[in-house]
Amino acid sequence: MSHTAQIPSHRKPRRSAQKVTVLRAGVTGGVLSTIAIAAAAGPANADAVTQTVEMPTLTSGLASDFAKSADATQRVANNLDLRAQEDAAIAKAAKSAKTAKAEAERKAEAEKKKAEAEARAEAARVAEAERASRTAERTVLTASSSNSNTGSSNSGSSTGSSTSTSTASTVTSQATGSAAAVVSFVQSHIGDAYIMGSTGPNAWDCSGLVQAAYNQIGVNLPRVSQDQSTAGTQVSLSNLQPGDILYWGSAGSAYHTAIYIGGGQFVGAQNPSKGVVQASLDYDPPSGAVRVL
Repeated sequence: MSHTAQIPSHRKPRRSAQKVTVLRAGVTGGVLSTIAIAAAAGPANADAVTQTVEMPTLTSGLASDFAKSADATQRVANNLDLRAQEDAAIAKAAKSAKTAKAEAERKAEAEKKKAEAEARAEAARVAEAERASRTAERTVLTASSSNSNTGSSNSGSSTGSSTSTSTASTVTSQATGSAAAVVSFVQSHIGDAYIMGSTGPNAWDCSGLVQAAYNQIGVNLPRVSQDQSTAGTQVSLSNLQPGDILYWGSAGSAYHTAIYIGGGQFVGAQNPSKGVVQASLDYDPPSGAVRVL
């Protein structure tokens, strides 16, 4: 047996690596704590310790919240833009409606003025016709008075007047074709009433009768005397033909029209007191004439 076999070993047992690591960590922590305490207890003029702070990183939850906020902001912007477009459309529509209303009012005012002008012209024509009629009647009365030395003279004068009226009412036109149709139409309405603005069938004003006479043969004439006086070719009063349109006043501003039927006679709607009559050109000489046919 060895002489050292029963002698216990004096070598200290080795500590495990884990215990050594823990011991070293503890020592290190103690040292660092001591340094920190010393720094805090150091003099007031010691250099300041710079500390670096790391900012937190956005998590997936925060990123989602930001995305939702951005979407909401975009929706609000889109809604505001849509509202602005709607407001602009409404303003544009209102402006268009205002313009259309102004144009309609302007046209209505123009039509009203035109109608008033035509009414004034027709009234002037009627007044002129009545004045001419009164003048003619005064002329006849003056002539009768100057020749009325005896009762027989007065009687003769009255007889002559009746004969003249009878002759005017029995004149037969020698017109043919369309002119004959025009003449026949106006003669068929002798005795009808005169009403300003009327166009038949039993009451007329002067231009309404003339227009209707030509309409029934397919010729469209203007409605008022002023325009009818320039609706055809101007002809001399010494070269009239049945169917010619006679006018009183100047061409383009005439106040009365009628139809020449031949034989020195015309038919026209004269005035409210006489209605539609057939009369001699000498009774109420026209200013001019136009030929349409």
